[in-house]
Amino acid sequence: MPIHQISGCIGCNACIESCPTDVIKLDEATQKAVIKYPEDCQICHLCRLYCPVGAITITPEKSIPVMVSWR
Repeated sequence: MPIHQISGCIGCNACIESCPTDVIKLDEATQKAVIKYPEDCQICHLCRLYCPVGAITITPEKSIPVMVSWR
């Protein structure tokens, strides 16, 4: 199962520019983002957070629980 799912991409490149490990690339044919190197994903959620249309979903199986330093 993929780490990410991209559905509804508008080709703005926000996710590509925000990814620190260059996992997401632009598909030249469609001008939309694609997950090119899923094995390199650090699951930092930056792509999801910077996407202006909410096109990126990180699957629950791969998502890391949010950790907080206080209780």
